[in-house]
Parts: sequence; C-alpha cells; structure tokens
Amino acid sequence: MGARGHRAARRGVRVDLRTEIAQSWRRAELSGLSPASSIDRLDIADVDSRSRLLRAASPVLDELARQLAGTRFCVVLADEECRIVARRFTERSVELALENISAVPGCQFLEERTGTNSLATPFETRRGVSVDGDEHFLEAMKQFTCYGHPVVHPSTRRLAGVLDITGPAGDANPLLGPFLRRAVADIERRLLDGAKLAEQQLLAAFQSVQHRACAVLALGQDVVLANTAATELVDSADHRLLQDLGRTQRGLRRIRLTSGTPVEVRVEAVSASAGLLFELAPVRPASPVVSRPRSARGLFPAPIEDRLHRAGRARRRVLVCGEPGAGRSTAARVIAGDEPVLDFDASDVVAGEAEWCARIEAAAGARGLLVIDGIQLLPPLAAVRLARLLDTSSAWFALLSGPPAELHGEQATLAARVHRRIELPPLRERRDEIPAIARELLRGFGASLRLTPGALELLASQHWPGNLRELEGVLAAAADRRSAGDLTAADLAPDCTETGAALTGWEQAEYDVIVRTLRACDGNKVRAAKQLGISRSTLYNRMRALRVR
Repeated sequence: MGARGHRAARRGVRVDLRTEIAQSWRRAELSGLSPASSIDRLDIADVDSRSRLLRAASPVLDELARQLAGTRFCVVLADEECRIVARRFTERSVELALENISAVPGCQFLEERTGTNSLATPFETRRGVSVDGDEHFLEAMKQFTCYGHPVVHPSTRRLAGVLDITGPAGDANPLLGPFLRRAVADIERRLLDGAKLAEQQLLAAFQSVQHRACAVLALGQDVVLANTAATELVDSADHRLLQDLGRTQRGLRRIRLTSGTPVEVRVEAVSASAGLLFELAPVRPASPVVSRPRSARGLFPAPIEDRLHRAGRARRRVLVCGEPGAGRSTAARVIAGDEPVLDFDASDVVAGEAEWCARIEAAAGARGLLVIDGIQLLPPLAAVRLARLLDTSSAWFALLSGPPAELHGEQATLAARVHRRIELPPLRERRDEIPAIARELLRGFGASLRLTPGALELLASQHWPGNLRELEGVLAAAADRRSAGDLTAADLAPDCTETGAALTGWEQAEYDVIVRTLRACDGNKVRAAKQLGISRSTLYNRMRALRVR
C-alpha cells in the first residue's frame, strides 16, 4: 500500500472507492458522521404541495411509477434544499424501507446528516451520481443501489431539485442513469414552460395597474417589473423585505424601506406561482409603522450597533475585535459618540516602547475615548504596562484587536481588563446585508450614484477577505470611473477578482474554516494543513477551488 493508501486508511476511507465517492465519505467524516450513525431522527418540515417544482414533476413522476410497475425500484424527488417533496413506489415493502431510513416527505437529505447517497451527493456536487451498496457511507443505506441527478432550471441555471431512483443493492443496472436523465430532462422542460406561463401572468397583472398614481412593483421568481415611481422609491435591497412580507401578509400594511422611508404597501398574489404585486405609497414619517425591519443605514448588524451605543452611553471600557477591515475603528467612533477620540496605534511601538506608553499615560487624564488599535501587536512589556494603567486609571478605553484567537499571553491578559467584548463579524457572513451596506458606503462618494441590481448581486457574491475596507475601496474605484448615474456590474468588475459564482453551503463552510485556520497559523500553509488534518497539496487545491487569497 502506497503513502496515499496509508493516509486514506488512517482516515477510515476505503482505498478502493471511486474518487467522487471517496470525496463524499471524507466530507461526511468531517461533519462528524460515522458509518453507524442513525438517521431515524431527522427533522421533518412541511412540503409546499403547490410549488413550481412539484407541479412540473408530478406528471413525470406518475409516468415513472407506471414504467417501474412490477419492479422493486422507486423514485424520490427533493427540492432546492434537498428536502424530499415527493415519492413514487409500487410495493409496500419499498415504502417501509424508505421510512426506515427517514426518506419521507419533509426530510432534508444532506451529506452532513445522511452521508453519501444519491440525493445528498448530487445535491453537493451538482452532477449525476450513482451509489451502489457498500458505497453508501451509512450502514443503514448499504442495502440500496441508487442513481441521483440534479434538476436545473433551464432559464435561471439554478438548482431546482434532485431526482433519485432507488432499489435493492442486488438490482443494480447501468441503464438507471440514462432512464433517470430522460425524466430529469422532461421535468426541466416543464419547469421552463411553467415559468413562461407564470411570467405572462405576472406581466398581465402588472400592466393592468402600472399607470396608477402610486409605485407599482411586481416580483416573480426571476422577474422584476416596476413603473417609474417604484424605480425611484424602491431599491433592489428592498425586494427580499417585500417578498418576506408577501409570504405572510395580504392586503394593506405599513413598513419602512431600507432607505428609511415609511410606506404603505398593498400586497396581492398574482397566482400560486407567478409572483406578487405590490402597490406602495410613502406616508408621513410621523405615521405609525406596523413592522420596522432592521435599518440598513448602519455598517454593523443591529444587535452589535446597539451594544456599541450602550457601551458608549455607559462609558464602559470595551474590546472590539474582528478581522482586518471589519470596521474596528469605525466601531470605536460609534462608542465615542460626540466625545473626542484619542487614537494610539500599537504598530508605533517599534519607534520606542517607553515613549509610546508614556504618551498613553499622559493622555489618560484627557477628556474622551482613548483608542488603542492593534493590541495583538503589542510586545509583552507594553501590554503589561498598559494593563497596569487600566487597573489604576479611570480613563475611558477602547481596545481594538484582531480575532480573539490572535491574542496570546500578556495581550490576552490585557484584553481581560475590559468590561465588554464586542466581536465584529466578517463581511462574508453578512451576504444578505451587503447590498444595504454598499448603498450606505456609496453615499460617501456622491449622492447621484446608484448601484444597479446586477452590481449588487456581484458585490454579494464576493468573499471580501478585506471586509468593509475592501468593499469601500472597490466602490471608491468605481466611483472614480463613473462619477454620476448607475454603477453596473461592469463598472465594478475590474476590482472584483472573483468569478462571482456563489458557493454552496458546504463550500462556504469549508472556505471559512480554511481562512480561520490560515489566520491562526499566521499564513503558514504547512502548519494550517497539519491542523486541518489534510496534505499540503490538498490544501492548495481547495484554496484554488474556493478562491482563497
């Protein structure tokens, strides 16, 4: 057995597995699964029986069931979250077998919960996968042979679901793949036909009311229609807010848009699948607002901004930590409020440790907030001297640092002297907020600039290792190229080095783990690979695939 085989054996992955199956086993192991793990307690959620996927797939599933009559095979359909929404089988024994592995409507089949199988693995890899008998990661599933294939919407190219055919392990057949792929093609064709009909219905409903005095907006699955008033009033960042409102409310409501404008909204469903129609009219700011979502005007999540303000009002000493560019200095100014801010940068210690400490001690009697930026860079003696000052002085301090994992020894002891710790999340964990944050940052470069929906989508797809500072830099460069009007994705593209392809949930989690480990290892890839339990070449490959910079 070669070195590769020994490594695979130590990890518990069989060396005779096909590459795609071995990779799936590895993902399952990293999620904490073992072959003996149970899957009889998966959560069950409600299934939308009127979904576009089910309407398109039901006739195809019925035909598959007719063709499979007399066999021990069944077909299972999962939605875009890999949650089972429909099954077809002709024998009661097959139904019981599915129930024994929780393959019932409403259950979500993900690799981190169910291991390698022909629902979870095609969902993860976005391609057709056959899994036969012992290739299943969980012992409970080794009794089956199956083939699964993703269903992709023809017009949006987004994953719409996964179709699977399953039977006893001894009944494996190489024709299962072609048989199922034809069914997938039929479902995708019906999805496209249904989408065209839904778009026609949405357009007709919009045209019937678009000339009204108020703002009129129609939101479909992949279509946005707006009259002139709606274009001026509603930003693309408001679309999700309105869609969430439309799922739970009908009739007349009052909300506040992300711009801060209170509006009265009338919501009407065009049809079960076509979309929602909104009529919006601004109201006086003094009018009561029934539902006020979190304001997008700030650069920090609402709970964190609230903690910053409360720390300022109480004049509490606080540690603000986060990745570079996450807004630590801005957070310190939120804490200070109207009080003066006295800045001291830990990197200046190299010019003279004693002099640097003396300047802070001299400023301790001044009015305002003393901000010490970069305490993770402080040498031990400077950290000890600063900690002693915190113990003996009543001065108001804000300590700024990198992530808590970067604080060691005397630096960690210094951080323990403060009353509160506030950790700023990286921008990649706030993807839904990026459009609103970008709008707020763009205000600093000119009131006449506006980000188009395509530009906002491109910004939201980036990883932003430099966080808010990097986003601000991209917007500044785009504003230099176009000083007025709409900023499009093409205007941003020169500084958005990513491809723009969104990561899957698993890929995003893997990206975050690699970034955190590299930062904890000071960028040393050999140490990071060892800590992650993978080879250095594997780490390099994953960094290239995930575009980790």
